[in-house]
Amino acid sequence: MTQQERVDPVRVGLVGLGVIAETHLAVLAERPDVEVEFTVDPRAVGPVVFRGATPPHYGELDEALDGHQPDLLVLATPTETHAELVTVALLRSTARVLVEKPLVHDRASLAALRELDGKADVRGRVFIAHHFAFSPEVDWAAELLAAHPEWGPVTTITSAFYDPYVLRGAEAFASYVSSWTDSGVNQLSMVTRFVDLVGLRSVRQTDGGASAWCAVDFRSRGEAGTARLRSSWLTGSSSKESSLVFGRSGVEVWIDHTAMTGFAARDGELLAAFGNDGRTGRKVAHYRPLYASLLSVRPDPVLGFDAAERITAIHRAVPDTE
Repeated sequence: MTQQERVDPVRVGLVGLGVIAETHLAVLAERPDVEVEFTVDPRAVGPVVFRGATPPHYGELDEALDGHQPDLLVLATPTETHAELVTVALLRSTARVLVEKPLVHDRASLAALRELDGKADVRGRVFIAHHFAFSPEVDWAAELLAAHPEWGPVTTITSAFYDPYVLRGAEAFASYVSSWTDSGVNQLSMVTRFVDLVGLRSVRQTDGGASAWCAVDFRSRGEAGTARLRSSWLTGSSSKESSLVFGRSGVEVWIDHTAMTGFAARDGELLAAFGNDGRTGRKVAHYRPLYASLLSVRPDPVLGFDAAERITAIHRAVPDTE
């Protein structure tokens, strides 16, 4: 039975009621095939309202699973809680598990989850919300590349993610740790829509962790290339852009993640363009297609555990720091 044919709605348990949970709830509320069955958060002031109703609320996931068997568990909690909550979800339910990115902050936690594969279907049930990979301009660029194999392989990718967190001082480091910790997963997951990640060449954090520069090797259409990733908090406003260069054909694809726009050009010729009317908030624009993929018969591999393993291996490599 396909997702479109099922009669009963997908029963969702939402764990964590922080800021990002608001986006999850907004997108889930748009889908008639979904129902929030319960919420979990030990620190929440009170239950949430979903389509005019108040789902049962619990302080702990174990307590919720004593009385419910959801089809999908959404873990919108701090990263340091993910490994434990995923383990509980896998062993105490049959649900698919969508975990906010990053899946984990360390390789030991990743290895522990991998070892559960004999007790539960880790690769078949665990998915990671790499939402930047589903942004409209990224979808457009990925479809454009697929439609033009004559452009040849991608040879260079340059991505720069700037956030104005320098204005927050110590609060930014307490919340986001570093620019690489905060932005690296988004950049790496976005890059996987276009090329196959091979491994880390170098990563260097500067400005006390407020900035970073990373080089990652990849393969595109069987040939080697390099992605150069810059992230920094030393700015007064948000700005996120990426460029894909096709060295053989001279084509360049520019995508603006802040405006959710893009264009492709070769020399002085405009080959394609993508616009955005600004009516949809950026996070909602990311999570709508993410959920469409997740709730389909074959979710996009960028959501999968294998993609998270590759991304974590690069993201959590020990950087040079100054």
